[in-house]
Amino acid sequence: MTSTRTPPPAVRAERLPSPRWITVQFVLAGIVWGASFLFMKVSLTGISPAQVAWTRILLGALTLGVLVLLRREQMTRRLTVWAHLTVLGLTFCVIPFLLFSWAQQHVSSGVASIFNATTPIMTAIMAWLVFRVERLKALQVIGIGVGILGVVVIIAPWQGIAFDGSLVAELAILGATASYGFSFAYMRRFVSNTGMSALAFTFGYIAMAAVVMAMLTPILVLTPVRLDIPIVASLLLLGCLGTGIAYVWNQNTVRAWGPTRASTVTYITPVVGVILGIVILGETVTWNEPVGALVVFLGILLAQDRLRRRPRV
Repeated sequence: MTSTRTPPPAVRAERLPSPRWITVQFVLAGIVWGASFLFMKVSLTGISPAQVAWTRILLGALTLGVLVLLRREQMTRRLTVWAHLTVLGLTFCVIPFLLFSWAQQHVSSGVASIFNATTPIMTAIMAWLVFRVERLKALQVIGIGVGILGVVVIIAPWQGIAFDGSLVAELAILGATASYGFSFAYMRRFVSNTGMSALAFTFGYIAMAAVVMAMLTPILVLTPVRLDIPIVASLLLLGCLGTGIAYVWNQNTVRAWGPTRASTVTYITPVVGVILGIVILGETVTWNEPVGALVVFLGILLAQDRLRRRPRV
């Protein structure tokens, strides 16, 4: 007697937004994330760095959870995928958010947004050296070196190296962008095709980050707070928009354009972050910071192999 096995149902292809709407989402995500450094700076006037990270993660998870329920999105039942989502929750949310929040006690929001632009360089390093999901040409390796040179220009060691709060904070931000780079490479290596929509996938790892932060509540966030309207508004925008909706926009862009093109959102964030820091917070920028940012951008273009001469048709 011959037994027949029912084949598993095919995964329905996700319908992405139109190309024009993808571009709009790309720009909006860059603007929101550039403004996030302002929101963090304002929030830190009344609550601790750990409370900022805790609040933005839980608000982001709640926002996305409501959208998942309203749209009746299907979540995966595979435990291995949830394990990978937990790793992403730690490396894409918990660790970098804590580092950024702590660091912005010691550096301006504009400087923090400039250092955030090193994320594509960190992604290239992780994809090349750690996960071996990319092979880099000699020119791309040179691009990584140029990006590192840009970081050195921003730090300005010729002014004297003092291991004070600002230098440690800058190193902490680089640790946060390295964590972002690890997450992008990890995502490509292990969870490039989960069958979930961009919204469900984003909710998955932010929800796992929220679970971790909820478990750490007695250790991290049970300290006094001082709230006013600007602080509450900043936390709502940082959590619901910056950690919720903007992450879905970014995931849509990654799926439509690929991680390399999508990572160029970091060209927008420092411009927005620096302008808002100057206009709203009265921050100042020294010459080496924008110059270093331009050198970092050049390194990104080289590392992503975007400066090749295209053959004529």
